[in-house]
Parts: sequence; C-alpha cells; structure tokens
Amino acid sequence: MVAAGLEHYHVALIAGVPRLAVLCGVQILVVEDDRDLRRFLSKAFREEGYGVVEAESGDRALERALDGAYDCVVLDVMLPGRDGFSVVEELRRRGVFTPVLLLTAKDELDARVRGLEGGADDYLTKPFDLPELIARVHALIRRAGLRHKDAMLAVGSMTLDPLTRRVTQNGRLVDLSPREFALLEYLMRNAGRTVSRSRIAEAVWNYKFDPETNVVDVYVNYLRKKLTFAGQSPPIRTVRGTGYRLEA
Repeated sequence: MVAAGLEHYHVALIAGVPRLAVLCGVQILVVEDDRDLRRFLSKAFREEGYGVVEAESGDRALERALDGAYDCVVLDVMLPGRDGFSVVEELRRRGVFTPVLLLTAKDELDARVRGLEGGADDYLTKPFDLPELIARVHALIRRAGLRHKDAMLAVGSMTLDPLTRRVTQNGRLVDLSPREFALLEYLMRNAGRTVSRSRIAEAVWNYKFDPETNVVDVYVNYLRKKLTFAGQSPPIRTVRGTGYRLEA
C-alpha cells in the first residue's frame, strides 16, 4: 500500500481504550513491510497509549517476538522472507503464545483457516477500519490478561495451564496443537458435564455447527489418541446422540 492509500484508515480512533497502557507496560509489536502503513499504525497505537515496536519483515518479526515480551502482535501476512503464517506457526512451536492478530489482503476461506489453525488469535482483511483494529487488539490484550489470572485446571491425573499452555497426563507432557488445546480446555472447564457438538463448535471454532461436518469428532479423536496411554481408557466419553463428556 502506498501513502496515498492511507486515507481509508484516517478515521477517528475508538473511544474507551485505556490511555494509561504505556504506564502499565503494555507493548505491541507491529509487523508491516509497507513503511507508511507501519508508521501510521504505530502512531495510532501510541495515541491510544500503547508502547510500540516495529518490524518490517517476517524474519525480523520472529527475532523481536522471541527476544521481547509483548502483549500483542499485529502481523501482516505478506512479508519479505518468512510470511505471517510462518511467523505465527514458529512462535507457537517455540512455546510463545502472545496474542497475534493477522492483517491480510486475502479474504479466501483457506487463508483464514490456515492463519487460525496455525495459532493466530484473530484476523482482519485489508482495507480495514482503524477503530475495529484498535478494538480487536484491546480485546485480545484484555482476554490474555484474564487468562493469566486463571488457575491451573486439573481433572483426574490431567493438568492444563492456560498461561504456559502446558498439558500433562499422569506426569507426562502432552504435545497438542492450538486447536486441540482449545478443545481440551473447553472440555476441562466443563468436566463432568455433557456438552453438545454445537456448543463445542461455537466455543472452539467460533462458528455455528454444521450437522454435515465431522470436525468436532475428528478433533476429539485426535485428543483421545494423545491422552490415552497403555492400559487406560480414554478420558473423553461419547454420549450417544448428544455430544461428549470429560470424566476424571
């Protein structure tokens, strides 16, 4: 995007975002290869009270995200070197779970799915409205702060830490994908209760359940395989005609 194209983003900033964010040490990493747009976004976030660090390439973004403690990463998908998908996937692989909002000119379903499945927390397609971007970043930071206050979950011999995203079963570390982790966390928060496929789909995938899809069943099976060790029965029970229940 060239400087002349920035007029779309010149709108009033949304009200209600804390102006004391810098005093609280809130830092945002803005990753965008277009210099004018990057500086514009950085200026907007600073006016909202956030501290901002910039990166212009995927490799630089990964380096900064691994070295610094950020509260949110605003990450363009189309970047020199590593693209945004690769950056977020590598961060998650290395155990960095800073909230990531992807910016992309691609509005195709497969691009959105790849970003979310790779570990991104949210996305916006270009061109976007600046107030919406500010609001979404604020929501991601607030949600992460609430998650940090959550106590570790425990069901039977299984533990899940929402902050470190570490899962153990009988003392053994269980390696889960971001979507598997989200599914297990939802089941653990509802342990002992039967939850329907539609409720799981809405909570974990953020969409209305399509009775023609088996995505919930597929991911439940993934979890069962990873949580079931020799001589043990799977902790996730199928409630025929209804859904699933996690039992101790």
